[in-house]
Amino acid sequence: MGIADNLAQVKHSIELAAQDANRSSDEVELVAVSKVHVVETIRPALEAGHRIFGENRVQEAQGKWPALKEEFTDLELHLIGGLQTNKVKDAVELFDVIETVDRPKLARALAKEMEKQGKSLGVYVQINTGEEEQKGGCLLSEADELITLCRDELKLNVLGLMCIPPAAEEPSLHFAFLREIAKRHGIEKLSMGMSGDYEAAIRFDATSVRVGTAVFGERVKA
Repeated sequence: MGIADNLAQVKHSIELAAQDANRSSDEVELVAVSKVHVVETIRPALEAGHRIFGENRVQEAQGKWPALKEEFTDLELHLIGGLQTNKVKDAVELFDVIETVDRPKLARALAKEMEKQGKSLGVYVQINTGEEEQKGGCLLSEADELITLCRDELKLNVLGLMCIPPAAEEPSLHFAFLREIAKRHGIEKLSMGMSGDYEAAIRFDATSVRVGTAVFGERVKA
């Protein structure tokens, strides 16, 4: 099958999963993860009408998306990979949503840069629900403080929370953790679930799922 067919199949699976959870599929957006895929692979998804995409690295995205954003003006680009503070200026220039705000230093840098550029990007606070040392996201014990900092002090536009469960663990527990933190803060959006577990994430109220392999196929070596 081609990219457009894959995209249609994933969207159908999202619809079925939403129905099973007594939800409307309109409540769940698909972030098509295009990292390490070239423009020629991404374009069929754009031509099929999809407009929300996710990239892991600022530098890689800079090589693909500026021209596409000029061509497809309603495109929405999410940064779903870790962000270093020295890349904040470039990230704010290119992306529409930053899903990986995971520490006060980064939150402050983003707030300062957005003010400088006259922008108000939507952000997600990333929670490391598995408390894995090698993975981004703030610890569960730090989540409340970081969310409060972002919203109340820095006045960032916090759209939601994001997590990436440990690969070797049942993801539902982590989705439940994230949902409970969101409820505690009155946050409605949850970015959780990838190609292998997005249907489970929808059962736990995910409002966006980040799917790459099921849409674009296996990644090529970067």
